[in-house]
Amino acid sequence: MRVCLASTSPARLMLLRQAGIDPQTMAPDVDEEAIVSAVQSAEGRMLEPEEYVLLLARRKAADVASRIAADDPGFDGVVIGGDSMFVLDGRILGKPYTPETATQRWREMRGRTGVLHSGHSVFRLTPGAAPVEAHAVAEASVTFAADVTDDEIDAYVATGEPLLVAGAFTVDSLGGAFIERVDGDPSTVVGMSLSTLRRLVRSLGVGWPDTWTSS
Repeated sequence: MRVCLASTSPARLMLLRQAGIDPQTMAPDVDEEAIVSAVQSAEGRMLEPEEYVLLLARRKAADVASRIAADDPGFDGVVIGGDSMFVLDGRILGKPYTPETATQRWREMRGRTGVLHSGHSVFRLTPGAAPVEAHAVAEASVTFAADVTDDEIDAYVATGEPLLVAGAFTVDSLGGAFIERVDGDPSTVVGMSLSTLRRLVRSLGVGWPDTWTSS
C-alpha cells in the first residue's frame, strides 16, 4: 500500500515515519491565503478555526491526489493532507516568522492554555476507480508552564525552532520542556493526529497496518 504525504513538513514526515510509515512526499500547489479569502468572501463571514484547517487540508490533499492520478495512474494507495493552527483566547496564532513575534507569543502563552486545531484529509486512489476522500478535524489543548523565564524564552527563540511552526512551539523537540499538559491525542500537536488518520484510512477500506512500510 503506497502512501503519499501532501506536505513537505519535516515534523509530519517524522511523525509518520515513527508510526511505521515511510511516505513519498509531494508539495501541494495551493495558494492558502487566496483559498481562504475566496471562501470567506463567498460566504460573507470569517471561517472558524476548525473550518479553516479542514478547508486547507482538503485542498492540499485534493491537489496532490489529482496530480498523482494524472501522472501515475497505477498508484494504489492513500494521499494524506493536513493543516494546523493554534488558537489562544479566540486569536489565531500562526507561524511567527520573526524572533520578536515569537518572543511576544511565548510571553503571552506561558501559564495559559490554548487549542491546536488540525485538519486531516485522506484520498484513496485505486487504479481504474474514482478517488474517494474522508476528512476530519482533531483538537488538543496545550497548557504551557507558568514559570518559563524570559531567559528561557530568549534562548528557545534563538534556536530558530519556534519561528516556522504554528503557535511558535513544538511538543516533540526543544519546546516540549515548556509544556505542562496536552489534553487530546498528543500527535495532533506535532502536526497530525495518528488516531484520526487511522480512523479515516479504515473508513476508506484500508487496514492501518497495510500502510506500514515493513508490511
